[in-house]
Amino acid sequence: MPTIWESITVGRMSLSHRLALSPLTRSRALPDGTPGPHAAEYYSQRASLGLLISEGTQPSADGQGFPNTPGIYTDHHVAGWAKVAKAVHDKGGHLFIQLMHAGRMAHPDNRPHGRVPLAPSAIRPDEKMYTHGGLKDVPVPQPLSVAGIRDTIADFRRAAAKAVEAGADGVEIHGANGYLIQQFLSPNSNQRSDAYGGSIESRSRFALEVAAAVTDEIGADRVGIRLSPGSRLGGIDEGAEHPALYRYLTAELAKLNPAYLHLAHNGNDELLRDIRARWRNTLLVNRGNRPVEAIGADVASGLADMAPVGRWALANPDLVERLRRNAPLNTADHTTFYGGGAQGYTDYPTLGESDRAEVVV
Repeated sequence: MPTIWESITVGRMSLSHRLALSPLTRSRALPDGTPGPHAAEYYSQRASLGLLISEGTQPSADGQGFPNTPGIYTDHHVAGWAKVAKAVHDKGGHLFIQLMHAGRMAHPDNRPHGRVPLAPSAIRPDEKMYTHGGLKDVPVPQPLSVAGIRDTIADFRRAAAKAVEAGADGVEIHGANGYLIQQFLSPNSNQRSDAYGGSIESRSRFALEVAAAVTDEIGADRVGIRLSPGSRLGGIDEGAEHPALYRYLTAELAKLNPAYLHLAHNGNDELLRDIRARWRNTLLVNRGNRPVEAIGADVASGLADMAPVGRWALANPDLVERLRRNAPLNTADHTTFYGGGAQGYTDYPTLGESDRAEVVV
């Protein structure tokens, strides 16, 4: 029976255990999308997790949804991420930058060019978006033309190249959580009648073409893909046929031989078993709201190869050591999740720092 403490090889990486940092939006980038002044420290503090998957990072100005999220499409972005990658590598970790195009889950006020969001179809989600001017309704998006789809795929390709230029070990393609790729997958957000809409095969086309372009650009062993079958985030409703969609999509993605598939699991264990059977490379499974004692359960059962962690890692930069020692965990401060400076970002204490504080008290 495997455990999370066994070593594993993922793509080009040799990892000493099977934990990983799940992508976590922190909204602390500079206004131009360059990683903020504390980003290198934040990620390097968590380097013991081995594989660090960054927060969602837009591959273009059109990909930005939220305020103060980072990009990876300009030279300034590359320079900022290079500092992060070096800091992580100096502490023995590995960095995958998550490429996230928000699609319709965006607001013009949050974007450098102020343009209307792009999406498969002109269907707005019944959602509000945080902006610096407060919560605002997400507008009706502009449908992507076929030429626009090709341009967007090219954006993903260029962003992957820039991530590697910055020193990242690879990229994770964000196909989950209600953003652009999942908007193409879902029939309630994709009502196209061309080659990118309609059947399961056609709705999967955009995801597969993005994955093919990125793997062609930087090598399949530098690429991960995140999916969230059945997720309803961002107004998505994939319908009753979504298990068939993900069985097809997983099998087709597997032909590209990416380093890993990362599932945000939504409770359908039968589908998880089917995906496991179709995926020959590393499978990461993140279950929401699992107790800390169950982190390694899917690895032990064989349903997953790795167990990415999110909020526990946010509040515990030394999470690996704490889990090994069965030590108490810091509690995450929800009020500092998004935006701000070092507070709630780089100031969570390690075990040693907590012990010293107790002695002083």
